[in-house]
Amino acid sequence: MSRTAAQLSDLISATRIRLRRHSPFFAALALFVDVRFTEEVPVAATDGRLLFFHPNGYGDLPPPERDAVFLHELLHAALLHPSRRGVREPELFNIAADIVVNGMVAAEKSIALPKGAIRDTKLEHHSVEEIYELLQKNAKKKQPKLPLVDLLKPGSMGLGAEQEKGEEGKGGEEGEGKEFGDCSSHDPAGELHDLHDRSFLEAHWKQAIQQAKVLASSQGQDNLPAGILRHLGEVADPQIDWRSQLWRYLVRTPTDFSGFDRRFLHRGLYLDHLEGESVQVFVCIDTSGSIDDEQMSLFIGEVNGILSSYPMLDCRLWYADAECYGPYEIGSVHEIPQPEGGGGTDFRPFFQAAMEAWSGDQEAICVYLTDGYGDFPEEAPRLPVLWVIVPGGLQSEDIPYGEISRLI
Repeated sequence: MSRTAAQLSDLISATRIRLRRHSPFFAALALFVDVRFTEEVPVAATDGRLLFFHPNGYGDLPPPERDAVFLHELLHAALLHPSRRGVREPELFNIAADIVVNGMVAAEKSIALPKGAIRDTKLEHHSVEEIYELLQKNAKKKQPKLPLVDLLKPGSMGLGAEQEKGEEGKGGEEGEGKEFGDCSSHDPAGELHDLHDRSFLEAHWKQAIQQAKVLASSQGQDNLPAGILRHLGEVADPQIDWRSQLWRYLVRTPTDFSGFDRRFLHRGLYLDHLEGESVQVFVCIDTSGSIDDEQMSLFIGEVNGILSSYPMLDCRLWYADAECYGPYEIGSVHEIPQPEGGGGTDFRPFFQAAMEAWSGDQEAICVYLTDGYGDFPEEAPRLPVLWVIVPGGLQSEDIPYGEISRLI
């Protein structure tokens, strides 16, 4: 059936009202996005800034499914899925992103996912990047069928689609929504470039998530499900690459260096010259039976990367399963020995060995590359600990201490 602009706007308003009744947090989050109706999408899609819906493909759905599709696209946008895809294979990443958001949508009992929506309860608690890596790793297995390609490249819809139906469905009810900006402005090319910049989107959604929490709390919804908080935290508190985290331990302050370290200029490495004593870095690679050859290669590659980037490190390497093997003093990528292990996982022997190797009068840090499944020491080690976790590894909240970075 053909719907007027007013009827299409009413569909969005009805969804917002139902969300407000059952989920104040998502209703509040919905105030921070604009909606456009267009026949250029089969049912629904998002570019991370706008939500696009087909007048009939979306409008003909029963209300519970219509609410689910709206929330599905809203979460794709809020979690920055269109821009987080990067150079990854589009369809497989879309499947991974659907697993994440459908798990969150399914937790809302008042709405119903459409038939054929992708679910994987074993994977949906992981980040979208981790799920993508796990799906790619198991490429020989039959992958879920993607019912709808709905992640659009930021800015790819242009002005035509947004203006096809005029301004109906624009974010918020009665003008209460916070807009990204009016796409019908006098300088569309310049504004669209800025509006689709990832840093802009990240800042917008980070603010939106924080304000939605406040609005939801004011309406009595103080405790969101852990899974929702985990995924939204990826945007509100983005993870730092583990090498960058390690570098924070190697300099006492952001300005605690004096020019370039001349020892490495001949190698074309323009590295900050650190003042004061060197830092001892104790690295342990998990070689237990749960670590496969691909993950082991990933770990070795990460150690190679840190050695090639920061060759001035005083670095010692251990391998560990239920026992500890080492230490090996390594100073280049050519010195990394063959892995040893293959048994169970116990983190305690490495930390004991690291404490014995520590001089006590130098700064030091322990770096453990692992899947996170094993026996932890009851008390946190005296040295700082940086856990580097493979895709699909133990959830961060189950790791009792230390900083955590996840390989993606």
